[in-house]
Amino acid sequence: MLKRFLILLLAFNLISCNEASEVEEKIEQVNVDFELVRFDRLFAEATEENLSELKADFPFLFPEQYPDSMWVQKLNDSLQLEIETEVEKAFPEFSAVNDELHSLFQHTKFYFPAFEAPDVITVTSEVDYKNKVIYTGDYLFIALDNYLGEEHKFYIGIQEYLKKNFRKEQITVDAATELAEEYVPGPNSRTFLAHLLYYGKILYLKDKLIPFKSDAEKIGYTQEELDWAVSNEGQVWRYFVENELIFDTDSQLYSRFLYPAPFSKFYLQLDAESPARLGQYIGWMIVRSYMDKNDVSIQKMLNTSAEELFNNAKYKPKK
Repeated sequence: MLKRFLILLLAFNLISCNEASEVEEKIEQVNVDFELVRFDRLFAEATEENLSELKADFPFLFPEQYPDSMWVQKLNDSLQLEIETEVEKAFPEFSAVNDELHSLFQHTKFYFPAFEAPDVITVTSEVDYKNKVIYTGDYLFIALDNYLGEEHKFYIGIQEYLKKNFRKEQITVDAATELAEEYVPGPNSRTFLAHLLYYGKILYLKDKLIPFKSDAEKIGYTQEELDWAVSNEGQVWRYFVENELIFDTDSQLYSRFLYPAPFSKFYLQLDAESPARLGQYIGWMIVRSYMDKNDVSIQKMLNTSAEELFNNAKYKPKK
């Protein structure tokens, strides 16, 4: 009996792998066109004499309320010059990231045919880490000075839980987050469950849009943090259930379990060991369970209410 079960399980896995491979082959054929503009370099090479040409080519990067004198001053600002030097050191070329973005756009168009790839424009932002990547529809802006490596001198004083993702490997992940947020409807109620599944849907979309990235990269964890989440999934879920948090509408739950922080806040001894945003992780696992157990499209899942999705997910923690 056990042998028969194992044979069936192996056959199922082989079928699933073959189906995934066939989908990826189709995605590789998806045509997407976009332009990559290293505006960070163009600005670094600009002079007072040719600044007007740069403004004419990229008027949307030069707000009218700022006079030319401010831009000239910025061209010669010592901090700006140092930022440009450090960005050039870290990104002498951009082909690897460009290839990842191309794949991201192919996957997005495959699952959302109306999607048109935006032009990608690299900039600097004086380490505005709250706006590392901005998607406008027509453009995807990437502030490269936020991806110089977590130990870079520019990040001294920034909290560890933030700067651990200031690495070039996270550029495409952050871009995928921006795109996913365009397709995931906001929470349909104030319950913890609705918000937890909102983030779960975003993470599940990242499974589809960037399958070439690890789970740790998708959620912005170190591998050790992901291992902790996997090993303690059952314990975390029991805490949510036993403390009746699932349908609670207390907004403090968002900052405790959904938003960036040094750790999740159970108010227990294990807090310091735990990664932040464990509610997002649990939401991700629930959405994965729903998609595994229900033959529905991504579009159907995205528009399914939190309660219906939860009820049909029949979620059980792995550990």
